[in-house]
Amino acid sequence: MEIRRDLYLNRLIKRKNNGLVKVITGIRRCGKSYLLNNLFYHHLIESGVDSEHIIRFAFDSGDDLHLIGENLIQIEKEKRGADPEKFMAYIRSKVADDGTYYLLLDEIQMLDCFAAVLNGYLRKDNMDVYVTGSNAKLLSRDIATEFAGRGDEVHMYPLSFAEFMTAYKGDRYMGLSEYMLYGGIPMVVLREGAEEKASALQNLFTEIYIRDITSRNKVKNIGELEDLLNILSSSIGSLTNPEKLKNIFRSVKKSRITSETIKKYLDYFEDSFLIESAQRYDIRGKSYIETPKKYYFSDLGLRNARINFRQLEETHSMENVIYNELRMRGYSVDVGVVQITEKDQDGRAVRKQLEVDFVCNLGSSRYYIQSAYSIPDEAKRTQEIRPFRKIDDSFKKVIITKDIIQPYYDDYGILTVSIYDFLLDPQILGK
Repeated sequence: MEIRRDLYLNRLIKRKNNGLVKVITGIRRCGKSYLLNNLFYHHLIESGVDSEHIIRFAFDSGDDLHLIGENLIQIEKEKRGADPEKFMAYIRSKVADDGTYYLLLDEIQMLDCFAAVLNGYLRKDNMDVYVTGSNAKLLSRDIATEFAGRGDEVHMYPLSFAEFMTAYKGDRYMGLSEYMLYGGIPMVVLREGAEEKASALQNLFTEIYIRDITSRNKVKNIGELEDLLNILSSSIGSLTNPEKLKNIFRSVKKSRITSETIKKYLDYFEDSFLIESAQRYDIRGKSYIETPKKYYFSDLGLRNARINFRQLEETHSMENVIYNELRMRGYSVDVGVVQITEKDQDGRAVRKQLEVDFVCNLGSSRYYIQSAYSIPDEAKRTQEIRPFRKIDDSFKKVIITKDIIQPYYDDYGILTVSIYDFLLDPQILGK
């Protein structure tokens, strides 16, 4: 079964022949290769491009490496990338005329000196280059420096809930429960049965993500890195920082791990797109608060597999789903802080911080969003909108709840929508 990824396909189509290297980034197994080598490839064919003018190459494929005289096992043993000279010779053998050639290159970070190679192709008028990669730091650094402003990133996530529902056979209510449990990694979504899905997620962690992170970053104490991942999995959406995590290690694990090492490990997780961090933003002071931060998993199924499907708190899972959806739609997302001063029972002034779950920005648009699992009564509603009432600007304020309701505005102009409508209607925030 084919799951359409039209959001990302359209982003690639809009970038055709723009003179830049199109870089598709994202966590491994989120669908980057399928997007490039199937969906985009077939778009090119249907647009009239001759298949001889489309060159596809995957640097993690033993068969493709054999075409350039390389051996995948040998490369792994020698801990090096593919030989760029051999690859460029192969490309030269494929280019027979002055017509436009489309280079679709998978897992580009596994090619030695890849930035220099791609920079060379940018100088050719008849090359339109598309690559995928699974490491943020490596790619972002080279996009910024080596390509000198000529790199164009398309970041890809696992399936959105709307994409998930195109492959799910039940209603949206049962669908969201399954989505929040097993996530949106395409190969997992297409598996049948709970045991198959859970096994696939566990194997992905063991065989792909952990191995990739530890080998790429030469991590020696794999046990500590996995312990940190377990702690993050158990506390998604909670404010934390390396110092706080260090204290947890010392009290629970009796470990002497340093906050500097924890910071490195957190960076490794983010570089592999396994997690993302949301920084705190002082809404009234219009400034960022460096620490602590909140961490969210790019796929809830991976998070749940990490803790063996225990601690399935729907409030935190729902918050993670909303965060991911906002990021998929292109918003930068921060955690909002509203500083207020109130009098206590003795009449003394007390400073407090109220939290807005998400401050979302895209261009000139901004939304303040609260994730509220349920709003059973007016007291709960008053609690949820209290931070909104302390914000004195005119940007839209939204409550997203799992309650089954029709969207409505209250007397303060605050929009309340169900998470089902929010996830399935990308225009709902603007209505």
